[in-house]
Amino acid sequence: MSGAVARGTAALGSEVACPCGRGEPYGGCCGPLHAGEPAPTAERLMRSRYAAFALGLLDYLEYSWDASTRPGDLEIDPDVTWRRLLIERVEAGSPFDQEGYVTFTAIGRTSEGRFEQRERSRFVRDAAGRWVYIDGDAEF
Repeated sequence: MSGAVARGTAALGSEVACPCGRGEPYGGCCGPLHAGEPAPTAERLMRSRYAAFALGLLDYLEYSWDASTRPGDLEIDPDVTWRRLLIERVEAGSPFDQEGYVTFTAIGRTSEGRFEQRERSRFVRDAAGRWVYIDGDAEF
């Protein structure tokens, strides 16, 4: 996985603001998670997955998605540019929980214009104890 991270983020630099919107430099925010460090909370995993979509890190998205629900043909749409992530609500998902939910709105742009994707995502700890994405509900 780290080889894909190096290819996808080489031009980003560790001091550039992380795409996840926390206001931290990439090297101290999602960069270490993309390199294999486990996310401490469900929200941090959500943010790192958003950043991976923004940076085109398909390997990380697959790695952070539970194998039981991960699609076999995961792709990143090259026409989408992710602009902003708004975290609306976090339910559980702390370092001491086994499950958590993060409700968010992701704002993007395509050749057809601006769009928003709102979802309530579910995260659990896998057998190794790391947070993974299970599924999401966009119709809540």
